Amino acid sequence: MGQNVGLTAHDMSDMGRLAQLAVNPQGTSREEIYLAVASLYRIQGTGLNQRERALMHEILRRLTRDVEMAIRIALAERLADDASAPLELVLLLADDAIEVARPLLLRSPLLSDEDILKLIAEASHAHHEVVAGRPHIGEPVTDLLVRSEKESVLVTLVRNATAKISSIAYEQLVEKSRHIATLQEPLAQRPDLPPALATRMCDWVSDALKGYIAKNYAIAPDRLSNAMTEATTAVKSESPSPRNPPAESAQKLIDKLAISGQLKAGFLLRVLHQGQMDLFDLALAKLVNLPLPELRTKFYDGGPRAVALACRGVGIDRCVFNTVYNLSRQAHDLRTTLTVADQAEVERIFSTISKPVALGELASLKFN
Repeated sequence: MGQNVGLTAHDMSDMGRLAQLAVNPQGTSREEIYLAVASLYRIQGTGLNQRERALMHEILRRLTRDVEMAIRIALAERLADDASAPLELVLLLADDAIEVARPLLLRSPLLSDEDILKLIAEASHAHHEVVAGRPHIGEPVTDLLVRSEKESVLVTLVRNATAKISSIAYEQLVEKSRHIATLQEPLAQRPDLPPALATRMCDWVSDALKGYIAKNYAIAPDRLSNAMTEATTAVKSESPSPRNPPAESAQKLIDKLAISGQLKAGFLLRVLHQGQMDLFDLALAKLVNLPLPELRTKFYDGGPRAVALACRGVGIDRCVFNTVYNLSRQAHDLRTTLTVADQAEVERIFSTISKPVALGELASLKFN
């Protein structure tokens, strides 16, 4: 059989008739018209030209609000596992009420991360929550979802074992778990949670952890308290001071990561949490394209503004700034307090300055 390259004259006649009926039903129910167009769209989808697809999409869009939800749900369920369904039809239903969209958001193999990002931008929190539970969502999607302030979205995402979560996204989730207790347990149970972040969570989940251990394990309260104290002391033990110049092996590692394209913001955060300040400084210098001595002078003597410019320039999110500022300052015994003016300047940098401009301003910083 030859490949279908367009609608037949009979199909075109049917579509014209359906288009007229959509405007003036003339005794035909809108549900019947909707299902007829959807069926024609589904069957002929690969053979439609752009004008034909646009016409059918517009007919369905106009009818959607007048068609019983049960019918739209049934259509969505039928298309959810269909890899040959027209993408435009899937996208139309995925942008419908959450009851209609749910099966497609969870199961449709046609939805790419890019499609889902566009849907998230305009969809409800209910849509976000369903997307958070979609199997195998990639980092672009999870990076956007972690910005949500809805507890249900965040918890669903963290409980999604197949979701790929970047180190920066984990940083944000851990910070949010300070105030969202329901995030703490599922975060701690994720095998891909960076150890340094799991360690940091001990500061605010220790009481809950004590309760869990006491309830589920046979251990005396005094032994438990002593063990928790020892663990906290070990976690917060002082890291070695930065070397000047850094070890040659550290420089070789950074050069190797840069050449292979693996030197990214996530590496900065990981070594910073681990207290490996030589690696942090070398990696940051490489990413902002400054000699190490100059980077150290600007970053550590330039105050919050320099740190914000560096973070913005290498793609570290605003919500992680305080962590970078505090940890980098503590490693050099510098003050970590921020004035109101400091906070305002940090907000300005992250909200109004692009990455290239931030790098340029960092490079041009001068000190007397």
